Amino acid sequence: MSSGHPGGKDVRRRTMLIGGVAGALALGMPARAAGRGPDRPVNILFAIADDWGYPDAGANGSPAARTPTFDRLAAEGALFTRAFCAALSCTPSRNAILTGQAPHRLGAGANLWSELAATFDVYPDLLGQAGYRVGRMRKGYGPGVSPQWPHDPAGPGFPSFEEFLGQQPERTPFCFWLGSSDPHRPYDPELGEQSGIDPAAVDIPPYLPDTPEIRADVVNYLAEVQRFDREVGDALQLLDERGLAENTIVVMTGDHGWPWPRAKANTYDAGTHVPLAIRWPGRARPGTVIDRLTVLSDLAPTFLDTAGLPVPAAMTGQSLVPALSGTAAPREFVVIERERHARAREGNLSYPVRALRTDRWLYIRNFFPERWPAGDPDFDLGLQGIFGDIDAGPTKTQLLENRHEPEFAEAFQLATGKRPTEELYDLASDPHSLENLADDPEHAALKTRLRAQLRNWMRHTGDPRAVAPRTDFWDNVEYYG
Repeated sequence: MSSGHPGGKDVRRRTMLIGGVAGALALGMPARAAGRGPDRPVNILFAIADDWGYPDAGANGSPAARTPTFDRLAAEGALFTRAFCAALSCTPSRNAILTGQAPHRLGAGANLWSELAATFDVYPDLLGQAGYRVGRMRKGYGPGVSPQWPHDPAGPGFPSFEEFLGQQPERTPFCFWLGSSDPHRPYDPELGEQSGIDPAAVDIPPYLPDTPEIRADVVNYLAEVQRFDREVGDALQLLDERGLAENTIVVMTGDHGWPWPRAKANTYDAGTHVPLAIRWPGRARPGTVIDRLTVLSDLAPTFLDTAGLPVPAAMTGQSLVPALSGTAAPREFVVIERERHARAREGNLSYPVRALRTDRWLYIRNFFPERWPAGDPDFDLGLQGIFGDIDAGPTKTQLLENRHEPEFAEAFQLATGKRPTEELYDLASDPHSLENLADDPEHAALKTRLRAQLRNWMRHTGDPRAVAPRTDFWDNVEYYG
């Protein structure tokens, strides 16, 4: 994608940004001299889990999840109760976080196992060019390839946050990406057994059968959530020990929903709703609860805003600084996207979706309803098996092996069955999106309004599917997995 694309880099704007803010930081001047920042440049610690969905944290009301670090950040800062990924797959979700843009603006980067062109601004680069020291540990961008970049787009790699801080110069702000692979499948049952989590306390949603095997699977998932939580807790201790906590904004979240049938890779809340807590001493009042709709592409403009840097016009996300200070205007909706997830269909075809999420309603547009949403039932490459957009694991195995049994048949159909062009759910009465109201005459006017809002947003943000709904562009993007 060329730099002339609306989502690409503006060289002139970047040059002005570097000359202004970086010069101020180099002279030891406060960031406010070059922008809207605080008296000292704010450090940024971003901690992201892999496949950690809402509500699996103590602060979110989970009866089984033990997350003292997340709960602490929420208590000492702000808890976001309506945060959603921009895309329900690792690569495009992380690309949206890095660029602050809707995934459809990122070319191949809207797909899993793709390439993010170096023509796109990413917030770690913008901060680095403005005087920040940037680093990353473990999973950053991707999965994908990045041959055009000198390092992972999330930042140069370090073995640990401790080693990164050990090399940190005084009076230099930092931006660090703490990327975990927890709680991505596969799981170690021994870790689950050692976790102390009571399987009876696990909340099994109604789109899954309630069996001992599935409860044990959830325990193993929560054990990895706990391990991620402990790791972020160790990072907070390092900040405390080095006297950096009071001048560091800490963000803790997951890239999309949990890896279960009808969750990950689906636009229902189970696949898109994520935990999010932000601690910013002196700016986010302790114990703040923010119900405003939020999308993870908001994080890039937020980080630039906290540093006193201008937000590029290409970013479709909104800075969360006004929300943290209680001055943000209401947000009517967020949009969640899907193009190609895993290699799950003959011809490596995608299952493209756009979903508009309001406080109460979920409107979904499936562009190829003739395709199987979870992957073809007879296409098996061996890694994930048939229905390859569902991660392999004990829950999937039990669902497939018992699909014809009455107690499993409905859950199997919900996870794998073909879906209509339009779906509409009332989340106030149906939080798990089980009753499709799209053909209900009483909701016809509402559906028309939500459809128009989605269409207008797609046009405004340059979504190719607004003009050519059945474009095959993303089907033909190379898959590097």
